[in-house]
Amino acid sequence: MGPEDAKDGTKRAPGHEAGGVLHQRRKLPYSPATMALGGFLIVAGIGYVTLYAKKKPEARARDVAKAAANAAHPKDTHPREAPPEDRSRK
Repeated sequence: MGPEDAKDGTKRAPGHEAGGVLHQRRKLPYSPATMALGGFLIVAGIGYVTLYAKKKPEARARDVAKAAANAAHPKDTHPREAPPEDRSRK
């Protein structure tokens, strides 16, 4: 293997020059605003399902959301009495 062969092995293919842009991206499938809105909706949905799954039977979903956002008053955090059962159908 002569010096000419060694130089041929170090040549780069066209389009692979040093100092160029390394990671070119093609066009995104959706606009960044649409993807941000979609991500927000996914996170909000997961949060809602998590809060709903952790709520106690006597608490309302609104009370749980207020407590999670630190916007609750003491009257919102105390359990309510369960509504009386309707015994007229029995």
